[in-house]
Amino acid sequence: MPKSIHVAVGVIISTNEQQQTQYFLTKRLEHSHQGGKWEFPGGKVEKEETVFQALARELKEEVDIDVLTCIPLMTINHTYVEKNSDDKKVCLEVFVVDNYTGEPSAQEGQQQGWFFLADLQQLDFPKANEAIITKLVNQNS
Repeated sequence: MPKSIHVAVGVIISTNEQQQTQYFLTKRLEHSHQGGKWEFPGGKVEKEETVFQALARELKEEVDIDVLTCIPLMTINHTYVEKNSDDKKVCLEVFVVDNYTGEPSAQEGQQQGWFFLADLQQLDFPKANEAIITKLVNQNS
């Protein structure tokens, strides 16, 4: 039975002068699990760490922002079925990060970008992230 990996995920948003919301994404490095796919930044929750602490730590490490506050969006449980290795279960706790200091910038050599909601539906994401995009689309339609 695959072990579950607990992950804190940040949907980092910014609103431009035209009141249009954009979402900050990074692209997974090719050698990583689900490599080459776009994702909302975040990472594993460590022992003795709350989900908010993990989110703040991971977003500081990955994209160099300091999270001031965030809003819970959803929890996703997903199992990736791997052909040549063990299956991988993830539990994603997803937060909207709309109050932070700094300008997001990928710190681990990965591609990055700001995207409008319509753009998200055209990008290649890990399967577990598709529910996030569906939720964002439904909230904004």
